[in-house]
Amino acid sequence: MKNKLFTVALGMALTATAISASAQKAYKEGVITISTTMQGQTVEPKTYFRTDSAALLFSAGPANIKILTDAKGQSLAILVDVAVASMKKAAIASPAEVEEAMAKLPTFTFTPGTETKVISGFNCKKVVAKDTKSGKTYDVWITNDISIPSTGIAKYYATIGGFPVQYFNFQDTQSVEVTVKSVIEQKAPAGTFGIPADFEKITMDDLKALSGGGN
Repeated sequence: MKNKLFTVALGMALTATAISASAQKAYKEGVITISTTMQGQTVEPKTYFRTDSAALLFSAGPANIKILTDAKGQSLAILVDVAVASMKKAAIASPAEVEEAMAKLPTFTFTPGTETKVISGFNCKKVVAKDTKSGKTYDVWITNDISIPSTGIAKYYATIGGFPVQYFNFQDTQSVEVTVKSVIEQKAPAGTFGIPADFEKITMDDLKALSGGGN
């Protein structure tokens, strides 16, 4: 495992606000499947969401990883389960670490465009997102076909005016493209949003050491 992988995942997991309420179908609980790349490989993480919590699940080699966040963006936990090593760890971020991670996210202004296209069955329109910190611009495709609770959308797209279907997540100064493959109304399995009793709770620094990363 590489520490950068967790950084990529954090960019996807840090969420904090809701989208336009004018959408046609409103989801209160369900699962979002996306396609993106991590360390040069295509992966399809799933995010289980409900109005107060989200859980991002993906695999990295032998490790099954789950990242838990809350609707207010105030709590963060990374669970790592490596069966072949009999390892179950849950890294809990401190309030200061959560604040630091949020501060690294881009701050966008949005300019709606006129272009439209269908992506994964969603009717989408293009919005140009400009990062006020770097000056870089990104084409983001949003839909108003559906609405998702605050837990299902990255904080930096809070005021974009729809649900992002094709967009960019961020890791430090790097960006990675993400495409939503599906959104399904579904109740999460029991225990999805909690930390099982058999997981050892550790710090984020402990996790960095385990994954071969430094500060």
